[in-house]
Amino acid sequence: MQPIIIVLIILVVLVFIALIKTIQVIPQASAAIVERFGRYTRTLNAGLNIVVPFIDSVRNRIDLREQVVPFPPQPVITQDNLVVNIDTVIYYQVTDARAATYEVASYIQAIEQLTVTTLRNIIGGMDLERTLTSREEINAALRGVLDEATGKWGIRVNRVELKAIEPPTSIQDSMEKQMRADRDKRAAILTAEGIRQSAILTAEGEKQSAILKAEGEAKAAALRAEGEAQAVRTVFEAIHAGDPDQKLLSYQYLQMLPKIAEGDANKLWIVPSEIGDALKGLSGAFGNFGQPGGGSVPGVSTAKIPERREQPPLD
Repeated sequence: MQPIIIVLIILVVLVFIALIKTIQVIPQASAAIVERFGRYTRTLNAGLNIVVPFIDSVRNRIDLREQVVPFPPQPVITQDNLVVNIDTVIYYQVTDARAATYEVASYIQAIEQLTVTTLRNIIGGMDLERTLTSREEINAALRGVLDEATGKWGIRVNRVELKAIEPPTSIQDSMEKQMRADRDKRAAILTAEGIRQSAILTAEGEKQSAILKAEGEAKAAALRAEGEAQAVRTVFEAIHAGDPDQKLLSYQYLQMLPKIAEGDANKLWIVPSEIGDALKGLSGAFGNFGQPGGGSVPGVSTAKIPERREQPPLD
């Protein structure tokens, strides 16, 4: 009985192993290559799959999702014989699991080497300045070459990005000095422009101030002249309304004579000829004016009236 039990146990184990090998569960976004006696049979897609145990074998499981592979810095020589280190990142996706398994031994290594050689060919036709400013152009050219070459491997290159382009240290120092000089130049230009604008605005402000000041003075002079004219008009109207006679005018003139004679600068002044007629009328009104013992006219100064002198003719 014991040998029979052992045989049954062995049979159960074999059946269990056969069931395990028969049922293959493939995760989503994955694929598996099935070989029968070492020859490709079919590709298993995501889900539950049945294979023949001990006859069919799963050789490779491939992830069909997009993959990101960074490559180490690669030294590349530009057209002007300068060595630059370029870091690249490849975004690729396996579209054909069979081709990725049988058309190339290691598609990751193949993509890396193809990227390096293509990058050297592209950068070799550019100088350093163009290399630093043509990232998009380099990416597009590199992606086109890689996508065409990897198509037969069942690989689709979606994107190629240059992480960094590092020129030699001496070139970096020269570039930094040039950039610093350009920034200083722009700063000096902006400072000069600011000073010029400030001077223009200051001159414009002074101009407006002078214009406003002149307009104010003109208006003030006009108002003063108008006030003086109004005062003269008022005085004239008052005199005209009072109807003064010749005697009153003569009396007022005599009152103004001492004020005219004040000051050291009044060495010579002219008496109008009409004052004689006024004095005659005034002496007729006051018969005893100027006689000894006679009275004086109230408010009239007895200062000596200077004689009328003619100014000497100018040579």
